Amino acid sequence: MKQDYLRTFVNHVERTAAEFDLWSEGDSIVVAISGGPDSVALLHVLHEISLYRTPLRLICAHVHHGFRKESDQEAEMVRELAERLGLPLETAFIDIPAYMEESGKGGQEAAREKRYEFLLQTAHKYNARAVALAHHADDQAETVLMRLLRGSGLSGLAGIKFKRTEKKVELIRPFLRMYKADIVELCRACGFQYVVDNSNLQTKYRRNAIRLEVLPFLERYNGQFSSSLNQLAEIVQQEDDFVELEAAKQFRSMVQENDGRLAFDAPSFLGLHVALQRRLIKLILNYLPSDQENTHFVKIETVRHGILNDQRSNWRLDLGDGITCVREYGVIQFWPKPPEEQGQYIYILDSPDVVQQYVKEIGKMLKLSLMTGSESRSGSKPSAFVADFDADELRFPLTVRNRQPGDKMKIMGLNGSKKVKDILIDEKIPPSVRARIPILCDGSGSIVWIPGVRRSVHAACGRHTSRVLRMELSDA
Repeated sequence: MKQDYLRTFVNHVERTAAEFDLWSEGDSIVVAISGGPDSVALLHVLHEISLYRTPLRLICAHVHHGFRKESDQEAEMVRELAERLGLPLETAFIDIPAYMEESGKGGQEAAREKRYEFLLQTAHKYNARAVALAHHADDQAETVLMRLLRGSGLSGLAGIKFKRTEKKVELIRPFLRMYKADIVELCRACGFQYVVDNSNLQTKYRRNAIRLEVLPFLERYNGQFSSSLNQLAEIVQQEDDFVELEAAKQFRSMVQENDGRLAFDAPSFLGLHVALQRRLIKLILNYLPSDQENTHFVKIETVRHGILNDQRSNWRLDLGDGITCVREYGVIQFWPKPPEEQGQYIYILDSPDVVQQYVKEIGKMLKLSLMTGSESRSGSKPSAFVADFDADELRFPLTVRNRQPGDKMKIMGLNGSKKVKDILIDEKIPPSVRARIPILCDGSGSIVWIPGVRRSVHAACGRHTSRVLRMELSDA
C-alpha cells in the first residue's frame, strides 16, 4: 500500500518534470520545506527519485519565521527529517514581525519576500539549478480565483507556473497537478510526519477565506470547479506564452533604445492587434527601471488610448515613479525619468584662430577651419552639420549658446526674420531634442546657424569670397 502510493506520486512527478524540463540527471535542487504535509511529501518524493530514478543532489532549506510559537517545533522536525534522509539542511531565522514594522508590509507578504530571498541565496550558495516548491493544484485554483476576482488579465489567469526563473535560479513546482487531499493521504499511507499550521484556518487572510469559504460555495454549482480552474490556468499559460513571444518579436523589430529611452513609431503600433498593443506597452514598462507596479490595466490602457485617439502632434503622460510617455511627431517615447531642463550656457569664440570648442552641456564639439575660397569650392561640400561662411563678413566674437525665448533668424528665400521656435516646429524637431540644439551668433548678436537645421543669410559665400570659415558640429 505504502509503496503503491509513493510509486504513483513518483511516476506522476516524473511525467511533470519531463514535460516541463524541471531537472536533469545530476542537478542540485534546493527543496523548500516548512514542515507541513505538502513540503514533507515533496521532499520524500524527490528523495525517492534521486535514489532510484534520476540522481539528484538535494538540499533542504527551512525558514524559521519567528512568527508563531510552533515555529521552534517545526524547525526541529525539519532538522530531524533532513538528518534521517542524510540531506544537508540550511535554516534561517528571520524576525518577520520586526521586518513588518520596518517595511510596513503585511505578515504574509513580508514572510513570502524574506522566504524567497533566503531560498535564492541558498541556491546560489550550492550552485543549484532550481528551488523546488510544494505548491499544488488547490493552490493553483485559489490563485486563479483570487486573480479573477481582482480583474487580472491573461498573465494573471495563467496562475502559478510550473517553472519560472528568478535571479538565474529556476523555481519549480513538481506537485502543481496534485491535489491537497491526495498529498495528505500519501503522508498518512507512508507514515510521513508533518506539522499543521493553524494559521491556515484563519479566514482573516484572503487566501484562506477563498479556500475555506468561496471555493466550497462555488463547488455547489460545479463539483469539479477546482479542476476547471486548473484547466483554465494551463490553457491560459500556453496562450499567454504565445502572446508574450509575439510581443517580444514586435519589441525587437519596433522599439529603439537611446540614452535609456525606448521609442517606436505610432503608425507601426496602430497596425498591431489590440492584444499585442497592450502586451508591447507592458513589456516596455517592465523594461524600464521602476520601484512601482506600472503594468496594471488602467495605466496600459491610458497609454494605448493616448496613442490611438490623440492626434495632436505632441503630448506627454506622467505614468508615475519618474516614467513619462511622450508623443512627438508620430514617435512614441518612454522616458525612465523626466528630461532635465537644459541649463543656460554660452561660449565665446574671439577669433577664427580658435580651432575647436567643446560644448559640454550637449556633448558636442564645434570645429572651425579657415580656408581659401578655392579650397572650399574644391573640397567637401557643406551639409546639415557643416556650414561655410564668408570669414570677412562675419563679425567676431562668435557665441555658441542654447535657444532663448524670442530668438529669430533671417533665412534664405524669406524676406524678414522667422522665429527659431517656428523653424524647429516646421522641421518637426521633437521638443525633447530642441533643448540640445545649439545656436551660433556673430558679434552683432545675429543668429547665423542652427546646426542640423538651417543657416541664415548672414555671411553667405559667393564666387568672390576669398576666405571661408567652415564650422562643423560633431559628437565629442
